[in-house]
Amino acid sequence: MSVVIGTFSDRNQAESAVKSLRDKGFTEDEISIVARDEQSGGGDFESGDDMALDDLSEGTTWGGVLGGTAGLLAGVGALAIPGIGPIIAAGPLAAALSGAVTGGVAGGLLDMGIPEDRGQFFEDEVKRGRFLAVIDTEAGLVEDAARIMWENGASDVETH
Repeated sequence: MSVVIGTFSDRNQAESAVKSLRDKGFTEDEISIVARDEQSGGGDFESGDDMALDDLSEGTTWGGVLGGTAGLLAGVGALAIPGIGPIIAAGPLAAALSGAVTGGVAGGLLDMGIPEDRGQFFEDEVKRGRFLAVIDTEAGLVEDAARIMWENGASDVETH
């Protein structure tokens, strides 16, 4: 398996990329999205705070679009990550983050084969309010995934 990772500056770009990826045949088992949950008040959590995966039914509109309304991704949840604060996450990376005690987004990316320094870079991008997309797919589909991300406004697109 190979991983394509990139960031988007706004929600519309990220949603468009997910829709395009799904239209091209990528599944929700391959696509992960992570972003700060600005609607829950922001703020960073300290490492001693509890991390909890919550239902977004009363929460984030963006989570609803990815998870429910458009049916683009399943398993959308809210999560408190120490040092980042509240995030919304969907896909395989969301499951990894919900089980993590430490390491945050960078630790979850490390588990997916992203080098530690690049994982920290992408975690910092999430802290800055960017939307992170990670596609874990077959090596033969990496170019398609990267192209779709670029076409939808992604920056910092990398393959690992």
